[in-house]
Amino acid sequence: MSAEGRRAIISVLLENESGVLSRVVGLFSQRGYNIETLTVAPTEDETLSRLTMTTAGNEAHIEQVIKQLYKIVEVVKVQDLAEHEHIEREIMLIKLKATGVERDEIKRTTDVFRGQIVDITPDTYTVQVVGPSAKLTAFIRAVGNTRILEVVRSGVSGISRGARTLAG
Repeated sequence: MSAEGRRAIISVLLENESGVLSRVVGLFSQRGYNIETLTVAPTEDETLSRLTMTTAGNEAHIEQVIKQLYKIVEVVKVQDLAEHEHIEREIMLIKLKATGVERDEIKRTTDVFRGQIVDITPDTYTVQVVGPSAKLTAFIRAVGNTRILEVVRSGVSGISRGARTLAG
């Protein structure tokens, strides 16, 4: 994240049509904006999808991103979830070298972070951790880079707290 900026979690409700995602990503790349995470999936309305992305920048940058998104015809609604109370989750699968005494230490660390060991081989553990992005990053730091073989993260999914909805 930029020293002068903040993290934005931009939630976009858009028409579920081919090519829309590439137009959104193209908008970011044309302007030199970085997308840190990106998830997209259908909503309760089969004609709409929800795209959630994280980016960082100052207020003017984030405001410009939102204005540009509204210029895409298929975009129905845009909201920066980070401006209000929200719930965010991300899922991570992390494959770790696990031999000898390391196995018990990894189990303890996984328990502390309320993760789950989802696959075991004689020399590896694959751990699933779910939570806010900061929790996943903290788990990575706790296990140490020397043990990490591979990391896969889903990207942030988020929703406003309470009765507030993106649709209205």
